[in-house]
Amino acid sequence: MSAKKENQSTPAVLPLTGKSRFSAFKQYSPVSRETFRKLSLAGRAPHPERLGIRCTYYDNGELHKWLAAPANYSLSK
Repeated sequence: MSAKKENQSTPAVLPLTGKSRFSAFKQYSPVSRETFRKLSLAGRAPHPERLGIRCTYYDNGELHKWLAAPANYSLSK
Protein backbone atom coordinates (compact mmCIF):
# COMPACT_ATOMS: atom_id res chain seq x y z
CA MET A 1 0.00 0.00 0.00
CA SER A 2 2.86 2.41 0.68
CA ALA A 3 4.18 1.87 -2.86
CA LYS A 4 0.84 3.11 -4.19
CA LYS A 5 1.14 6.32 -2.15
CA GLU A 6 4.68 6.91 -3.47
CA ASN A 7 3.38 6.82 -7.05
CA GLN A 8 0.75 9.47 -6.26
CA SER A 9 3.14 12.02 -4.74
CA THR A 10 3.33 15.46 -6.31
CA PRO A 11 6.30 16.18 -8.59
CA ALA A 12 9.23 18.23 -7.28
CA VAL A 13 8.43 21.02 -9.78
CA LEU A 14 5.27 22.30 -11.44
CA PRO A 15 5.25 21.27 -15.13
CA LEU A 16 5.47 24.16 -17.61
CA THR A 17 2.57 22.91 -19.70
CA GLY A 18 -0.66 21.11 -19.02
CA LYS A 19 -3.22 21.49 -16.26
CA SER A 20 -2.96 21.14 -12.49
CA ARG A 21 -5.37 21.03 -9.58
CA PHE A 22 -4.80 23.32 -6.60
CA SER A 23 -3.52 20.41 -4.52
CA ALA A 24 -0.69 19.92 -7.04
CA PHE A 25 0.62 23.49 -6.78
CA LYS A 26 -0.41 24.51 -3.26
CA GLN A 27 3.15 23.97 -1.99
CA TYR A 28 4.30 26.76 -4.35
CA SER A 29 1.38 29.10 -3.69
CA PRO A 30 1.92 32.05 -1.34
CA VAL A 31 -1.82 32.12 -0.51
CA SER A 32 -4.47 29.71 0.72
CA ARG A 33 -7.00 27.97 -1.53
CA GLU A 34 -9.78 30.40 -0.56
CA THR A 35 -7.61 33.48 -1.14
CA PHE A 36 -6.54 32.04 -4.50
CA ARG A 37 -10.21 31.51 -5.41
CA LYS A 38 -11.03 35.13 -4.53
CA LEU A 39 -8.03 36.43 -6.50
CA SER A 40 -9.14 34.34 -9.46
CA LEU A 41 -12.65 35.82 -9.32
CA ALA A 42 -11.13 39.31 -9.23
CA GLY A 43 -8.90 38.56 -12.27
CA ARG A 44 -5.70 38.70 -10.21
CA ALA A 45 -4.95 34.96 -10.52
CA PRO A 46 -5.51 32.36 -13.26
CA HIS A 47 -9.14 31.45 -13.89
CA PRO A 48 -10.21 27.87 -13.17
CA GLU A 49 -11.30 25.40 -15.82
CA ARG A 50 -14.09 23.09 -14.71
CA LEU A 51 -14.30 19.44 -15.75
CA GLY A 52 -17.43 18.86 -13.70
CA ILE A 53 -18.97 19.91 -10.44
CA ARG A 54 -16.01 18.89 -8.27
CA CYS A 55 -13.09 18.87 -10.71
CA THR A 56 -11.26 22.19 -11.17
CA TYR A 57 -7.99 22.63 -13.05
CA TYR A 58 -5.69 25.57 -13.74
CA ASP A 59 -3.42 26.14 -16.74
CA ASN A 60 0.22 25.57 -15.76
CA GLY A 61 1.52 28.30 -18.08
CA GLU A 62 -0.72 30.88 -16.39
CA LEU A 63 0.22 29.53 -12.96
CA HIS A 64 3.92 30.04 -13.71
CA LYS A 65 3.23 33.64 -14.76
CA TRP A 66 1.26 34.24 -11.56
CA LEU A 67 3.87 32.58 -9.33
CA ALA A 68 6.64 34.69 -10.89
CA ALA A 69 4.90 37.96 -9.95
CA PRO A 70 1.61 37.56 -8.04
CA ALA A 71 1.16 41.29 -7.43
CA ASN A 72 1.62 42.23 -11.11
CA TYR A 73 -0.37 39.36 -12.68
CA SER A 74 -3.05 40.06 -15.27
CA LEU A 75 -4.97 37.52 -17.33
CA SER A 76 -3.69 36.76 -20.84
CA LYS A 77 -6.28 37.03 -23.58
